[in-house]
Amino acid sequence: MLTQEVRNTLFDVADLNQLKSGLNRLPAVDVGEFITDLSPERRAIAFRILNKDQAISVFEYLPPEIQQELINALHDTQVSQIVEAMRPDDRAELFDELPAIVVKRLLQQLSPAERRATATILGYPEGTAGRVMTTEYVQLRQGLTVAEAIDKIRQTDRDKETIYYAYVTDDNRKLMRVVSLRQLLFAQPHTLIRDVASDRLIQARTEMPQEEVAQLMKRYDLLALPVVDRENRLVGIVTIDDVVDILEEEATEDIQKLAGVSGGDEAALSPARITIRKRLPWLVGVMGLYIGAASAIAPFQKVISLVPVLAVIMPIFSNTGGTVGIQALTVTIRGLGVGEVTPKDTLKILRKEILAACGTSLSLGLTMIGLSLIWASPQDRWVAFAAGLVMAINVFVAVTLGTLLPMAMKRLKLDPAMISGPLLTTMLDAIGFMIFLSLISLALKVFHT
Repeated sequence: MLTQEVRNTLFDVADLNQLKSGLNRLPAVDVGEFITDLSPERRAIAFRILNKDQAISVFEYLPPEIQQELINALHDTQVSQIVEAMRPDDRAELFDELPAIVVKRLLQQLSPAERRATATILGYPEGTAGRVMTTEYVQLRQGLTVAEAIDKIRQTDRDKETIYYAYVTDDNRKLMRVVSLRQLLFAQPHTLIRDVASDRLIQARTEMPQEEVAQLMKRYDLLALPVVDRENRLVGIVTIDDVVDILEEEATEDIQKLAGVSGGDEAALSPARITIRKRLPWLVGVMGLYIGAASAIAPFQKVISLVPVLAVIMPIFSNTGGTVGIQALTVTIRGLGVGEVTPKDTLKILRKEILAACGTSLSLGLTMIGLSLIWASPQDRWVAFAAGLVMAINVFVAVTLGTLLPMAMKRLKLDPAMISGPLLTTMLDAIGFMIFLSLISLALKVFHT
């Protein structure tokens, strides 16, 4: 890992030869992090002084916007060499971020084999197994012996992304078996591959969502997962490094969507205009929702003026009910995201949440009564018991909505994270205020009578 001390040392180096020596000795991922932190002018210089192999490795670790910046700053020959040497899946990810005219130019500069590999990946929809797979894998024929298979891997598969699994196919590229490097190393040399390889295949279809691919690999502890098309022909593999990226991407997206960040892909160091574009639509939308919640309070202005302590109590309803709802919402979305639960488990989860809400509502209700008794004037202390009752009711409503809404979204094949925290809290505010103020209004009428 690039420590702050090493980073400061590299920043202070004025001799380009010394900087070149230092950067070429570091791991590519650390060099990528260092170059990202530089100014655009120094960034181009630092990248240019890297050795060719190091530059190719470092390029794949740079953020898309930095990659595009360097493509514009480097000569066409340098760009062609770097893009040609990239893994097909990394190249496809880069092309997704570049303007169409630049992608067209870079595709024309690729070798026919690399152009076909990239076109294959780009032909699948975003967010699917086909889009995140690589076409570099070890392929073996059934009739080979173990010795022939190992010899073939040595001679032709040196540059494949991973060799820990080899995939056995027939003449039509139909996936038949899978064999691990461990099995090959410990098998007798004359043994046929088909006698060593396993026919218990765990595989993904090209159209499978990428989060399901990640869950599949996590469940079976795989380092790579074969991807087949509709005719069961092997077209690529998804490797563990891709799964780590997928899990990080999905977790980031869900967390940001829960907070109401559009798209769920805002980076901490994004430009201010990106931050505004990502957040402002939700903020305006939530303001519109709060207008609805405020409209629910408007008819009760006279009631609030008669019982002033309500103005102190109501914000507690808003914050507490919203927090309870977000807790249930977050746990449910996380369970759906990692494959821990499905919509079939809705009643089980709801039963658990309601049982937990029994204890929570009792505690919060009694706390609300105590606080209201402290703040209310002697003639208004009866409000405390209404406040405690409504707080308890609001807890049950919150856990119910926090569980049912994401489950309903999942059943409709929509992203459950679209049910953001601000949306849920606004709904709970409107419901809680309506119940509470209606109850107080009723009580006032009864007492007045």
